[in-house]
Amino acid sequence: MLGPRLRFGAFVAPFHALEENPTLALERDLELVQWMDQLGYDEAWIGEHHSAGMEIIASPELFIATAAERTKHIRLGTGVSSLPYHHPLMLADRINQLDHITRGRVMFGAGPGALSSDAFMMGISPLKQRDMMDEALAAIVQLLRGETVTMKTDWFELAEARLQMTPYSRPSVEMTVASQVSPTGSRAAGKHGLGLLSIGATSAGGFNALASNWAIAEEAAKDAGMTVDRAAWRLVGPMHVAESREQARANVAFGLHKWMAYFRDVAQLPMAPEGDGDPVDRFIESGMAVIGTPDDAVAQIERLQKQSGGFGAFLQLAHNWADWAQTKRSYELIARYVMPKVQDLNVNREASYQWVGDNAERFMAQARMAVGVRIAQHIQEKGVDNIQPEILQAMGMAKKEE
Repeated sequence: MLGPRLRFGAFVAPFHALEENPTLALERDLELVQWMDQLGYDEAWIGEHHSAGMEIIASPELFIATAAERTKHIRLGTGVSSLPYHHPLMLADRINQLDHITRGRVMFGAGPGALSSDAFMMGISPLKQRDMMDEALAAIVQLLRGETVTMKTDWFELAEARLQMTPYSRPSVEMTVASQVSPTGSRAAGKHGLGLLSIGATSAGGFNALASNWAIAEEAAKDAGMTVDRAAWRLVGPMHVAESREQARANVAFGLHKWMAYFRDVAQLPMAPEGDGDPVDRFIESGMAVIGTPDDAVAQIERLQKQSGGFGAFLQLAHNWADWAQTKRSYELIARYVMPKVQDLNVNREASYQWVGDNAERFMAQARMAVGVRIAQHIQEKGVDNIQPEILQAMGMAKKEE
């Protein structure tokens, strides 16, 4: 029996270098999701950011509405909506509308907001963001499940609030909570019975915390009378693959240094490994990223499966380390060679290939026998003189000379 199919997708923050035309950069993000849809990827999660210059999607909902019109199958999630920045009723209503517009292809990802500069511009203390997320999430979960909510906090109020439309997806839109190293996301996911989105799954801290964070989610779910499902657990990590390791290293010279500078000097998030020397070596040796071949990507996923105990989807962290053509090629190679390996898509093909090869002589003998029987029948009906010489020669017979 085959096990559950591991899903594949991307987490599109995105990250675009400052010298690029932002309009064209946004268009490439849309083209990436279209390309993924054609290649058979399952999911794309779209970020929300408002400062620092490189992560330039401000509204995941607007992006999803556009991408939904250009795609057929891929599911589209907010990755993530920063809950302290929105009134819960307004955000829930937008997500519910997208649920109908996309015919159930939208997913809702929630988080406290990653960039403290975003919160600063809105007068929100970083010390309050996680509490605000918990409060907003409690309201949004109920609203998206079709319930009526009355709630008052020090930053929003709901008075007999409910959405006008029941959800298109039943019982509700799929919901998930972002998690990195701290237990905040895991506790929230467990409390409400939601999915978990481990954004820094391949960083040193995130990787080491995978098993413990899932245990926290299970414990919180049990305490709340809920359940959590590993199939709804997504792990995020960066990859760039090419036909050879040498080619992959050459490709990422295009933009890896800009990405690292952004996290080191501006965002100040632990997304790049510390140390001296070649940064590509540091990424590979630390396990933070795959910069290599499809086989290296398979090995990384197997490593994550062993560490976590099992999860439902692997999301590539979209990064623009390589130029556009090589970036698309990387996604294609993963679809062609990594997905089939991890999802066991070819086990029956391989077994059939082996079985036919092992029995080739038996099958060919039967085929030759069947042909011989037909020729013999024809000779019996028409006589040997009416058979073409080539057929007789193939049967080891020769027409008698006059």
